[in-house]
Amino acid sequence: MNHTSMTRRSFNGYAQRFALGGLFAASLAFAPAQARAEEVVNVYTTREIGLAKPLFDAFTEKTGIKVNSIFVKDGLAERVKAEGESSPADVLMTVDIGNLLDLVDQGITQPVRSEVLESAVPANLRGEDGSWYALSMRARVAYVSKDRVNISSLHYEDLAKPEWKGKVCIRSGKHPYNTALIAAYIVHHGEAAAETWLTGVKDNLARKAAGGDRENARDILAGICDLGIANSYYVGLMRSGKGGPEQEKWAEAIHVVLPTFENGGTNVNISGASVAKNAPNPGNAVKLLEYLVSHEAQDLYAKSNFEYPVVAGSPVDPIIAAFGPLKIDDIDLVAIAKARKTATDLVDKVGFDN
Repeated sequence: MNHTSMTRRSFNGYAQRFALGGLFAASLAFAPAQARAEEVVNVYTTREIGLAKPLFDAFTEKTGIKVNSIFVKDGLAERVKAEGESSPADVLMTVDIGNLLDLVDQGITQPVRSEVLESAVPANLRGEDGSWYALSMRARVAYVSKDRVNISSLHYEDLAKPEWKGKVCIRSGKHPYNTALIAAYIVHHGEAAAETWLTGVKDNLARKAAGGDRENARDILAGICDLGIANSYYVGLMRSGKGGPEQEKWAEAIHVVLPTFENGGTNVNISGASVAKNAPNPGNAVKLLEYLVSHEAQDLYAKSNFEYPVVAGSPVDPIIAAFGPLKIDDIDLVAIAKARKTATDLVDKVGFDN
């Protein structure tokens, strides 16, 4: 019995026990034919399999290495920790820099060195020790009413100004997307100034901070608000028709402005991945990460989910490129992640979600 066979057996055994016991709400996205592959890489991902599958399929076609992927909606770190040294996970994929660093902080990742990764991913988008790598980016942008608002630029600081009274829509301040934005504000201006700003934004809300990003566009169409703060890639999903005809109408009601901080750029967050600490196939894990930062994979990211590439020179989907040039805020993502707790406390303090 070779090492690869033992790895497959271990992985499938875990999958069967979890499925039969109902202990995890995971969806198994690999087929028996795939399990017969000579070489494999096992991926635990909080990203929906439908988004990642085109990338995994392309990797398999290119390398012959099969990708066994499991969608773990919640409790990724807890699951890997519970599995311990017997964990079949090779690669851990998630979104949001805070979630990625949580995996590192909980000791379930391992640093890897790769000339390919280090030359492709800018230094501010990867762990200094190689413990995590960004794979794609999304920007926190403004959805603005085409009919009622005529602006081409905006500072995040402006969201607290009186002219936006009763006109702003946004999801919960405790959602990771907004937590990261508020944390970035704290890093730029300090905690006291961030509290004042957040209070001002709350005073400008057209409705309770709730719902999802796309619902901001829906509510702009309905005339409930004039401006919404949301992620860039949702516009691609809506305008492309992937969200259905109703969402295409929502997207027709808005144009997109890329806000910046007064002394910085546009707030971005990432999707990323780490090699698991007890990866049974670490070499294949690194090969997968190297593929994911290739121009080919970065193009697939752009086409499948309308995300910005992390690799210079990779194409941006035309829907997203139409927003204009993206000037990325130069604040260290790790600094933003460290300010998340303070950001969440401020949301409670000002009653942002009440």
